[in-house]
Amino acid sequence: MSDQTPQSIPKTIDYIEIPTTNIALSREFFSALFGWKFTDYGPEYTAFEDGRLNGGFFTSKKVAHTENGSVLVVFYSEDLEETMAEAIKLGASITKDIFSFPGGRRFQFTEPGGSEFSVWSDIE
Repeated sequence: MSDQTPQSIPKTIDYIEIPTTNIALSREFFSALFGWKFTDYGPEYTAFEDGRLNGGFFTSKKVAHTENGSVLVVFYSEDLEETMAEAIKLGASITKDIFSFPGGRRFQFTEPGGSEFSVWSDIE
């Protein structure tokens, strides 16, 4: 990951903010699972860098979940089974086990802070 902030590109998603019930748990989870770097801005906000897109987690009693009509953030992995096993080991709960769809396979999970995410792969 570069020490430089990526330059904003017009008309693209530039930053994403995600609710969490527990900043520390979400930070620890994504740091361990994907190697993200974090910068804390007080007890109720932490910003992340994943090497491609920046964003942050904010403290909230409500979380992002597809059951509630939320947007689903989807990550990519070359080894879906390994990523799922690591996510579970780090405290994720699987909401949809690995399934196929046109173009690949994916699973969905909630991270320890409560929000739902997905990981997909085009590799069988």
